Amino acid sequence: MIRQHLPIGVQNFKRLRETDSYYVDKTASIHDLVERGDHYFLSRPRRFGKSLLLDTIGALFAGQETLFRGLDIHDDWDWSVSHPVVRLSFDGSYNGPEDIERSILARLTVIERRAELTASIWPTAPEYLFDVLERLHHKTGQRVVVLVDEYDKPILDALHDLELAAANRDYLRGFYGMIKGSAEHIRFVFVTGVSMFSKVSLFSGLNNLKDISLDPRYATICGYTDADIDTVFAPELEDLDREMIRTWYNGYSWRGTERVYNPFDVLLLFDTREFRPHWFETGSPTFLFQTLKANAVSPKELENQIADMASVSKFDINDIDFRALLLQAGYLTIVAERHDGFGTLFQLDYPNHEVRISLNRGLLEYLGKTVTQAINQGHDLCALLAANDFEGFAATLKAYFASIPYQWHTTGDLARYEAWYEGLLHMCFRALGVDIRSEEVASRGRADMVVLTGGQVFIFEFKMVETAQETAAALSAGLAQMRQRGYAEKYRGQKDPVHLIAVVCGRDARTRLDLSVAPL
Repeated sequence: MIRQHLPIGVQNFKRLRETDSYYVDKTASIHDLVERGDHYFLSRPRRFGKSLLLDTIGALFAGQETLFRGLDIHDDWDWSVSHPVVRLSFDGSYNGPEDIERSILARLTVIERRAELTASIWPTAPEYLFDVLERLHHKTGQRVVVLVDEYDKPILDALHDLELAAANRDYLRGFYGMIKGSAEHIRFVFVTGVSMFSKVSLFSGLNNLKDISLDPRYATICGYTDADIDTVFAPELEDLDREMIRTWYNGYSWRGTERVYNPFDVLLLFDTREFRPHWFETGSPTFLFQTLKANAVSPKELENQIADMASVSKFDINDIDFRALLLQAGYLTIVAERHDGFGTLFQLDYPNHEVRISLNRGLLEYLGKTVTQAINQGHDLCALLAANDFEGFAATLKAYFASIPYQWHTTGDLARYEAWYEGLLHMCFRALGVDIRSEEVASRGRADMVVLTGGQVFIFEFKMVETAQETAAALSAGLAQMRQRGYAEKYRGQKDPVHLIAVVCGRDARTRLDLSVAPL
């Protein structure tokens, strides 16, 4: 098998096709889109191939026939017709509407010059856009294809300053409205970005966009499938553990029957031959961590979230749903769905090993611990469990809790404190890659946490107390609850030893933490 060029970071379709690079053919999906409609919106996480998809669409409508030879769409496309293409991308820095305006004007000037249109001066970008679309249509006799990449970047980059984000949003709302106002000059529109801003908040002027982000028919329009890895990239698989590739990088789902890989991860893996969090390392989700803190979300609560269609398919700067943020940014994905008679409910979870470990390590760093500290402390906790040194485990756990500033919850609700401390231990094990199950369903309840390490099973129940005098009773109640509710029943037939561990914390676990252990 002949190895080809790995198109790492290549977003230009022409360059990719002319450099003997690997290419996963998405043109059948593009053809289906064109046959069904003409105004589309697609949300996908960063570095997921959105820009290459837009460039492919642009080359197709521009009639660059030679680039499509051998691809699915080639024999089904009318190459005798070509359309002018206006491509806009918001990939700069935007500190206000004036920066957006300046960027758009500069791009339209370049488009005007390349199309050999007479230079013109318009006071605003929306007016300039309308003029360019009209003149391109009249000059070529063909309506224009409009492609907008990273449509939401000026807003997302300003989320730390909601007043600035709102100003950028309001400007863009007016600008995008001009696209609809130019309908007579437009053949096709495709808009991509990370977030799914509601039509009311951003696209009120362009409300004819069809959102295909969660349309099962286009679930694989970006990303690589298992079949793509095994066929297109077959020459790269030598000496790599195929199942490990799947575990580390596969798992993204937008309601399709197939799950997909982030292309950036796969290409970097094939280049470096190392399993690393390639995608995660290219961006810092600080705003995500800030949002989790503002919503008092325990780290454990990130897994197995349930959300309805309305919650995950919108984004509003004044009402940010952390589940929508996690899904749209690529830190959670849809793992299951069900219909309850009133709508569709989604179960959200981590897509793969990379995100599961990296997000928890990133959150620990946000809380003030280095990755090395977290990993070392996690190893210590696991080693103490494996050695059944529960007294040492309690002392190390107390030190671990004490090393993280308690600034997450302002509520006095003991249940929130319990979720916080449970979440810290959960996060520590997740960052290490330990096999843990949270809220695991038993015959008569849900175990707070099950940890499988060192050939043993450890079932945890967390309790919070107001005073030290309550500790002994709480420990006893925790162990009794685990027995009564059958938390260990599913492990009875296994050879691995099973331990029930009740953990009791006060509001400040730095000074009050105790645990009691009982073998099954």
